[in-house]
Amino acid sequence: MGSSVEYRDKTYIRKDVILKLVQYGTLNQTALLSYCGLNLQKHRRILEELEQRGLIAREETMRGKKRITLYKATAEGVSFCKRVLEPYEAMFPRAKKS
Repeated sequence: MGSSVEYRDKTYIRKDVILKLVQYGTLNQTALLSYCGLNLQKHRRILEELEQRGLIAREETMRGKKRITLYKATAEGVSFCKRVLEPYEAMFPRAKKS
C-alpha cells in the first residue's frame, strides 16, 4: 500500500503559507505549520526563505520562560501571492485528490 501523504510542490506550499497568514493575520509557528500541513524539520527552509525575501515576517516574544515565534504576511508577500502565485496555480492547478 502507498503512503497516504501526497507530494505538494514548494510553490503551492509557499502560497498556502502566505494565504493562511493573510486569513488569520498572525499565527504562532505551531498553528501555521498545522494549518498548512507542514513539518518544521522538513519545511523550516521554506519559512526561512519566505522571511529572507520579505514575503513573511517573524517575531519572537517571550511568554514567561517560553519563546513564542509569530509569523505574519507582509504587504510584499500579499502582492507576490496575487501577482505570481495565484496566476501560477491557475495555469498549473493542483492535482485533484481521487
